[in-house]
Amino acid sequence: MKITVILCTYNRCESLSKALESVALSLLPASVDWDVLVVDNNSRDRTRAVVEEYCRRFPNRFRYLFEPQPGKSFALNSGITASNADVLAFMDDDVEVDASWLCNLTTPLDGQVWAGSGGRILPEKAFSSPPWLDSGVRYALAPLAMFDLGQVACELREAPFGTNMAFRRTMFSKHGGFRTDLGPRPGSEIRNEDVEFGDRLLAAGERLRYEPSAVVYHTIPPNRLKKAYFLTWWFDKARADLRQSGIPTGAGWCIGGVPIHLMRRLCVWSARWFFSIGARRRFNCKLKVWGLVGTIVEYRAQRRRPEAIAPGSFAGQHPQDPK
Repeated sequence: MKITVILCTYNRCESLSKALESVALSLLPASVDWDVLVVDNNSRDRTRAVVEEYCRRFPNRFRYLFEPQPGKSFALNSGITASNADVLAFMDDDVEVDASWLCNLTTPLDGQVWAGSGGRILPEKAFSSPPWLDSGVRYALAPLAMFDLGQVACELREAPFGTNMAFRRTMFSKHGGFRTDLGPRPGSEIRNEDVEFGDRLLAAGERLRYEPSAVVYHTIPPNRLKKAYFLTWWFDKARADLRQSGIPTGAGWCIGGVPIHLMRRLCVWSARWFFSIGARRRFNCKLKVWGLVGTIVEYRAQRRRPEAIAPGSFAGQHPQDPK
């Protein structure tokens, strides 16, 4: 089995070095042929110099690819096209991986049972949840890219997160690549390119495995532990969700192009935000309000420019299989 780790990066040369150092120490059987492909998405810092240093230190282990088109999905799709591995694993430039991460994540894919796999994404050891956040709520830490379904391996019923996932290469030949209307880019933090791909596979009947022994540790900068970041993230997440699924049919009566049921939910959650007692409960309600506003903004955008967003269309994003 040949494995390629695809790591897309943009202007993060310092954290990138830590990520590369960690994956360079990966422990796999001698019979496994593996490498790391770093896709530089038009960085303006020392990214190329950092990668080239690792190429010199670890000959034939690291490769560099430049993708000038801004947008993570463009970088991901370029990486897929440039690889001829049987299995493609994905990590980000702001994580550090366990030495056993790559082996544990990809071993289940040496066969035809599983189309893909995902592992645990944990915070740095010094991390503590903000006091204003109700960490008991499901997906409360999603803005920090945390993914932890426990320590028991099982079949995944939801898509894994992009910094700790792997797929058999044939999945991209069969189902297409990452949607380029999703994924962060300069000026936009609308994401979901990873979740959308996993959801696409699940909808097609493909099977995904949760492998808790495949662990990555996500660096969390101070600016992400602020209320403003969480509010913006959920606003953008709501936009991404609607962009992924498209405007549902039969939305019913609308006001200003927005379904009444969305306006009603916005009013209900706004009232809960205003009248709730307890800082955590109030902030949780505020997050719901920001998410609904994001949905409404995206709803109106799609209504005004339906041709600009084409849910379900992957034209030009079907990586060619070099094999």
